Amino acid sequence: MLVVVYTVTGKVLLLKRAGEGDLWQSVTGSLKWEETESRQAAVRELREETGLDAAGLRDAGQANRYSILPQWRHRYAPEVKENTEYVYFLALPAEKVITLNSAEHTEYGWYSFDEAASKVFSWTNREAILKVKNSYSPSPAQAGEGKGRG
Repeated sequence: MLVVVYTVTGKVLLLKRAGEGDLWQSVTGSLKWEETESRQAAVRELREETGLDAAGLRDAGQANRYSILPQWRHRYAPEVKENTEYVYFLALPAEKVITLNSAEHTEYGWYSFDEAASKVFSWTNREAILKVKNSYSPSPAQAGEGKGRG
């Protein structure tokens, strides 16, 4: 599953994977054996990877099926070659301080939609960020920014 966390002021949260070079992504994860729904994994991974509460988490109505890259196949049973990724969105009123799980991520940052889309390594993550951008409407305060004062 994939959770794109963004703010109503137009920033997207990205996490830098530990031990993977310069790979940035949104919140990701897989179901545990006891979990039966992707939403359960999304709520758990959101808390584990960022410390954020999942209040307001919404299903994006999108599922991506893709081949698992060779470098990550060791995380799956030998016969598993494809993954189905369910996408969720979480809108926050503003950027928050994130509590990283240091075993999984070394840094985080808040980026504009375009910066975030160009920074992530996964095409599904890029598509999800752009989907949010295309449905995004700025907060009332931001909508008034840039209007004349003169």
